[in-house]
Amino acid sequence: MRDLLDVSVWLPLSAPDHVHHLRARRYWESEAVDNLAFCRVTALALLRHLTNPRVLGDAVLGGAGAWKALQTWLTIPRVTFLDEPVAVDEWLGQWATQLDLRSGNWTDAYIAAFAVASGCRLVAFDRDFLLYPGIEFLHLRP
Repeated sequence: MRDLLDVSVWLPLSAPDHVHHLRARRYWESEAVDNLAFCRVTALALLRHLTNPRVLGDAVLGGAGAWKALQTWLTIPRVTFLDEPVAVDEWLGQWATQLDLRSGNWTDAYIAAFAVASGCRLVAFDRDFLLYPGIEFLHLRP
């Protein structure tokens, strides 16, 4: 099985001064499976956060630096980029009718649907992913 990491894990792994960096490193070094993944949404979220001064303060990167950081992750043999699985809309549609998805829940629902449809375990600091039935989820606690 592969782990699909939420940006709540990729960002602290990328930013040594992040409050969750040490916990994310512990996951990377001892709990992670051999195959870790980005999807388009988690990759874009990492790029967005790396270039946001409100998130990284003085450690903020420009666009080229953020792109290089993402590309560096993707050169690591155990890190992959997954294309969207066919069944993602089926899961997203099912949860849209079962759950009261609003505003910011849509992106989380998409990432959760992506994980289930691609056979991944989702790994995140965000406990809101516990909302989605049928997902294999590892909640990293600080």
